[in-house]
Amino acid sequence: MLLQVQSLTSHFPPSALPPTTTTTTAYFSKPSLSVSKPSPSSQFFTQLKLRNPYPRFPVVPPKCSVSVVSEPGSSHLELTSTDNHKPFPAEVSRTIVELASRGTLSALTQESEHGGWPLGIGVRFAVDSQGTPVLCLKFDTSVPTFLPNNGTRSSLHVQLDQCGLRTPQCTLLGNLQKVEDQMASKKLRSLWKKNFGEEVDEGLLYVVSVERILHMEDFGEDGVWVTSADYKLANPDPLRGFAEKIVDEINANNMEDVYRFCNIYADLGFQVLDAKMVWVDRLGFDMRVTSTQNDVFEFRIPFPGEVTDEKGAKSAFNCMSQLAWEVEKNFQVPEFKRVKQLKKITSRC
Repeated sequence: MLLQVQSLTSHFPPSALPPTTTTTTAYFSKPSLSVSKPSPSSQFFTQLKLRNPYPRFPVVPPKCSVSVVSEPGSSHLELTSTDNHKPFPAEVSRTIVELASRGTLSALTQESEHGGWPLGIGVRFAVDSQGTPVLCLKFDTSVPTFLPNNGTRSSLHVQLDQCGLRTPQCTLLGNLQKVEDQMASKKLRSLWKKNFGEEVDEGLLYVVSVERILHMEDFGEDGVWVTSADYKLANPDPLRGFAEKIVDEINANNMEDVYRFCNIYADLGFQVLDAKMVWVDRLGFDMRVTSTQNDVFEFRIPFPGEVTDEKGAKSAFNCMSQLAWEVEKNFQVPEFKRVKQLKKITSRC
């Protein structure tokens, strides 16, 4: 079945890319991979024989966008989520704290006020509808403890492991405050029980009143400052509850399609030795590839349109896999520009 393809009219001008982006001059040569249809065994690609395999999106191959980081000292990203098909840092930070339930809380202690050191301890936390961390803290007077006074300056560091390849993280700076209001305390006790299945003494509940957030895409990368207002107004990614499951299943069962995504939707300029999907969100998914020279790169492939649930994500993968197979088999002439800007991944600190 021959499908009609419309070319995209918009593109990413070079001036829109941050100066930390590495640009490669790509001369595409098709790797010597066996040609086969999209993997029929996976649950993501079992409905490819439909009369119209693109019920949700126009038949337009999406273009890729480089995964970028900001320059040191930058207070905001210059590119919006629609420019580079990536969620805002505030959205990613909200997603991290929603998925993680543990972090490191650092604050002043009674000793640090007299020349000692701040103390960092591992804590469990829940978050309310605005992303405010809720903690249960027990103070032991026999050891240096956090000051239980309202307004204690503190930071909560949270990180999320993605496919064992990348660890986005955020540090929430704010004041550690005890929950005094009874109505608010009751709601937070219910929130804690919902998350951890246990009752908690309301006298042990504290919140971190977030003032600003430092967001980092991975270890050793430059951070981006996020304002408290942007953080509270941002929505966590709608795919967060099943993103890890989708990534794991595709990497395990659909490697032919993973390589095909690299070959068709990106103009890499080198033969791919290894490829894996790193993460998926409402706007697209991130890929990490290794060249035959053992250089590691990361790039982003956008979805044809925004997805908001698991069914939509699987439908988007179905569409993109089928179209990539059509192009690879020369049933379709690629009329779209493939990404040429890659972020080179150095050794992780």
